[in-house]
Amino acid sequence: MVDFVHEALLYRDADEYVAGTVPFVLDGLSAGEPVLVTVPQANVDLLRRALGTRADRVEFLDMARAGRNPGRLIPGVLASFTDGGRGGRVRIVGEPVWSGRTELEYPACVQHEALVNTAFEDRPAWMLCPYDVAALAPSVLWDAETTHPVVVEGTRRRASTGYRDPFVTVEEFNRPLPPPPPDAVERRFDVDSLIDTRHAVAAFARDARLSEERVEDLVLAVNELATNSVVHADGRGSVLLWREGTAAVCEVRDRGRLANPMVGRRHPGPSAHGGYGVMLVNLLCDLVRVHTREDGTAVRVYLDVR
Repeated sequence: MVDFVHEALLYRDADEYVAGTVPFVLDGLSAGEPVLVTVPQANVDLLRRALGTRADRVEFLDMARAGRNPGRLIPGVLASFTDGGRGGRVRIVGEPVWSGRTELEYPACVQHEALVNTAFEDRPAWMLCPYDVAALAPSVLWDAETTHPVVVEGTRRRASTGYRDPFVTVEEFNRPLPPPPPDAVERRFDVDSLIDTRHAVAAFARDARLSEERVEDLVLAVNELATNSVVHADGRGSVLLWREGTAAVCEVRDRGRLANPMVGRRHPGPSAHGGYGVMLVNLLCDLVRVHTREDGTAVRVYLDVR
């Protein structure tokens, strides 16, 4: 029988963090369950010290890298780990929300936490998501209640007082993106100008000092989005290009609506006709933000210079 559990762990300091996560990890190891810990690096180090030699049996990832783009977590991290569990249950400590998250990243984090409940409802996995009560705003802790059916506080486990349908939460955080800067360059495209669009994106990425590998990643991501606009919207769209801090930013707009929020977050399967493009975009980019309405969709992608 499938036994998917998704819990929020509320903690106030390092001692409560260790007390809430280490027994969870050790119980999994004792049961022969694969364990993944994907949390910010400081907490990776904390848990490694607390686990001692037993840490060698746990897979660790720095959430600030593996989950910088929250849209990458389900297809690129969590699904591959659960699928490798050989049919048995797996345990995951995942901390996608911490005080270092930016306002730009946060809506995508909440959408991720909500969609975990849909993506893994048919898989035997137990996920524990720590939330720092001392560092996070009350509104963030309330969002944790809405996205986790169970909340853990110390030794107490309780049903969430605010949990709701994942797609309701996703729509609440389907928020307009910040406006592009005045100097953003806009190019319109259709099926006949996709090649020219790729060339323009490549030139922009090189001017932004991305490495050649990152140039290829950005060109591929924008091409996938532009092709989706041509195929699934009204055959045309536009791409805006600009720099933001250390990131090259591209936004693809069209007049279609992205109706299914799971697109790009779940492997479509070998028999699917399409569905890989947005997933590839999530895997390639450092951050992906989406705003979709009845009259159009904007997908904004960020690649850092590194």
